[in-house]
Amino acid sequence: MNLREHREALENELLSPYAARSTETRGRVRPEEKCDIRTEYQRDRDRILHCKAFRRMKHKTQVFISPEGDHYRTRLTHTLEVSQIARTIARALRLNEDLTEAIALGHDLGHTPFGHSGEKVLNDLYDGGFEHCAQSIRVVERLEKDGQGLNLTWEVKNGILNHRTAGHPATLEGKVVQLSDKIAYINHDIDDAIRAGVLREEDIPRDLVEMVGNRSSKRIDSMIRDTVYHSLGQNDIVNSPEMKKAMGDLRAFMFRKVYTDERSLREGQKVERMIRDLFGYFMEHPDQMQQEFLNLMAEGEAVDRTVCDFIACMTDRYAIAIYRKLFIPSSWGIY
Repeated sequence: MNLREHREALENELLSPYAARSTETRGRVRPEEKCDIRTEYQRDRDRILHCKAFRRMKHKTQVFISPEGDHYRTRLTHTLEVSQIARTIARALRLNEDLTEAIALGHDLGHTPFGHSGEKVLNDLYDGGFEHCAQSIRVVERLEKDGQGLNLTWEVKNGILNHRTAGHPATLEGKVVQLSDKIAYINHDIDDAIRAGVLREEDIPRDLVEMVGNRSSKRIDSMIRDTVYHSLGQNDIVNSPEMKKAMGDLRAFMFRKVYTDERSLREGQKVERMIRDLFGYFMEHPDQMQQEFLNLMAEGEAVDRTVCDFIACMTDRYAIAIYRKLFIPSSWGIY
C-alpha cells in the first residue's frame, strides 16, 4: 500500500458518512495517473496554490480600493481567512479537509481588479455577462497553464462555481466554504471599515453585538461554533435561526454603512471609467494584449471574451499602470 492509498484508507475509516471521499471523486475531464503520495483533492489544492492566478490575488482589492495602509485585506488574505475558517468547521464535522481547502483556495481566482466594482463593470460591458465565480472556473479550466487549465476534479470545480449565496454546492465541503466565505467577509470587512474610519465599533447595533460578540475574533468564534453544533450528525451545513438572522442583519448593516459609503461609491466611479476605457481600447487593439491572450484568440476565442479575460486577470496595480501608459500623457522634451 502506497502513501496515497494509506491516506484514502484513513478517510474511509475516520470521515463522517456525509463526507466526500477521495476514492469516490467523479474525476477529471482528462484522466491522469494517480499520485503515489497525495490524494486527488490534495493534488487539486497544490495546483491551485501554485498557479499564477492565486499569486495575483495579493494585489487585488477586497473591499477598500487602493487603501493607504498595510493591514487592509486583499483578495488573497480574504481567501486565506476563508480557508482557515472552512478547515476548522470541516475538521470538527469530520468532513474532507483537503477538498474543503482546495475549494476555499480556488473560490476567488476569477475575481477582477478593484473587487466587486470591477466585476460590475465587466458584467455591463461583456455581452455574455460576468460573474467572478464562473470566471474562477474559466481560470482553472482554460486560462491557467497556457490554455490547458489545471484539470481539477469535478467536486472542487463544483464547490468553486457554487460558493455564492445563490449557489447549490453538491458536497458538504462546498457548503462549508460557501458559509465560511460569508463568515470571513462579514467580520473582516467590519474590521477594515473600523480601521478606515468609515465605521466605529459602537455603530454596530447592540442586539447584534449581544448575539455574536463585541470584537472580530469573538464574532468569528460564535459563528463557527453555531455552525458546527447545529450541523453535527446532519447531511447539511446549517446555522441556528437566530445566528442566520444575525448574519443577515450584519450583512445588511454593512451594505447601509460601508459598501454604499460615499467615498466607496466615488472610488467605484473611477474604477468604472478605467475599466470601460481599457475594455474599449483592447477591443480596438486586441493585438496589444499579452501573448497568452493572443494565443487564445488564435485558438478561436472571440475578441470580447478574450479582452474580458485579460482585464479580469489584471491586478489593481497592473490595471492602473496600463491605464496610465495608454491614457495619461508622459513628460517629454529637453529643458
